[in-house]
Amino acid sequence: MQITLPTRLYSDPAQFEAERRGVFAAGWQFLGREADMPRAGDYLAEEIAGYPILAVRDAQGGLNGFHNVCRHRAGPLVDDGAGSCGQELTCRYHGWRYTLDGRLRSAVGFGVLEGFDPRAFGLHPAAVQTWRGFVFVNPDAKAAPLAHLVGPLDALFEERGIRLAPAVTRRSHEIACNWKTYVENYLEGYHIGPIHPELAAEIEVADYQVTMHGEVAIHDVPTKSGANNGLWAWLWPNLAINVFRYGLMVEHMKPLGPDCTRLDYLYFHEEGDDMAAILEASDQLTGQDRDICEAVQRNLNAGVYQTGVLSPRHEGAVGWFQNRIAELNA
Repeated sequence: MQITLPTRLYSDPAQFEAERRGVFAAGWQFLGREADMPRAGDYLAEEIAGYPILAVRDAQGGLNGFHNVCRHRAGPLVDDGAGSCGQELTCRYHGWRYTLDGRLRSAVGFGVLEGFDPRAFGLHPAAVQTWRGFVFVNPDAKAAPLAHLVGPLDALFEERGIRLAPAVTRRSHEIACNWKTYVENYLEGYHIGPIHPELAAEIEVADYQVTMHGEVAIHDVPTKSGANNGLWAWLWPNLAINVFRYGLMVEHMKPLGPDCTRLDYLYFHEEGDDMAAILEASDQLTGQDRDICEAVQRNLNAGVYQTGVLSPRHEGAVGWFQNRIAELNA
């Protein structure tokens, strides 16, 4: 019998900081599409769990990753999102200039200073790697290869011939809950009957299974029609890739603080597809999950519930996730 994590871990600012440093400082994070940065100087930038990170394409066509932090007085180099920095990265605060491989090119207006060696003031590196057209970054420049994480999912993509469609539609939702509350909701199908009646009408809820393959949770969702309608998968620590009949959706679960999470959705579909009905159904599912996760978070914060127990049949992936979190507090 597995007992759940104690409730304080879902609201304590000190725990959130421990997770920021123990989970997200060394975790692969989805940044965007490689197609969005085709030319030298094109970049993608994002803040993830308090870490401002960027990836930029260099003149040789490679991708370099850095913390979006100038070595002078911590100014930002680029705005979040996609853009172009031209031939160099320039701090927006005092104008220090860096090459696209992170070397300090010019400490503008700094003059000659005894003991100052520009070679010691290059940008702090981050790891950047690509997988099937996606760009991932890791604040830890010495992180294990991305292939170690995505291997189980890569095999499924190959088996099912899954590819990226060219068009992208974006959606974002904020949820007033701890990021773990939402992730745990994603990692089980136990709640589908009560919370998602429309979905429950299409699938065999009793046969719904979520199994861990390395650090990837794979949902096995038998449908009442017998058709294979796609793939739901979650990658440690906070990314879901959902493949439906219309295409593929990336769901990035971004912690904004101990009690707030933002979901960034990217829907990949064919040019000209009518996405209205698809987005309406997706918004409905997200709204149902938002309502229950916010209600659970309220009850976690109330101080009555302290710990519970996990179902070995329905919540194995939740148990795996909670064990990983517990390792931070061992």
